[in-house]
Amino acid sequence: MSVPRYWRKQQNRYNLKGNKCETCGRYFFPPRAFCPECRRDGKIVDYEFSGKGTVRTFSIIRTASDDYDMQAPYAIAIIELEEGTCMTAQVICEPDEIKIGMPVKSVFRKIVADGDSGVIVYGTKFVPA
Repeated sequence: MSVPRYWRKQQNRYNLKGNKCETCGRYFFPPRAFCPECRRDGKIVDYEFSGKGTVRTFSIIRTASDDYDMQAPYAIAIIELEEGTCMTAQVICEPDEIKIGMPVKSVFRKIVADGDSGVIVYGTKFVPA
């Protein structure tokens, strides 16, 4: 399998797909094989998240690694999705604009590039809603 095809198959990276336990109603991102609450009694099904959420907490990165130094300063946040699960992602806004409780929505953006002519990695980031 080619490298681009492999990454396209990673549904939770490109489509914000996780899963849900139909037994207890909990949502999971990234996907899980079984529900930690219901154990093997739970029925896990695929689920595509709405992409809407709120900032639970955040940090401003002012000194970044070499791959991200052109973006600094930038905000990394724990986003609580509407469905109740949380994920960590970059929030695209001015560092002084981000606030706890701020509504956000997911967008598909470039994460990093491997050199000037290397592989470009895309994924989910968030913007103010």
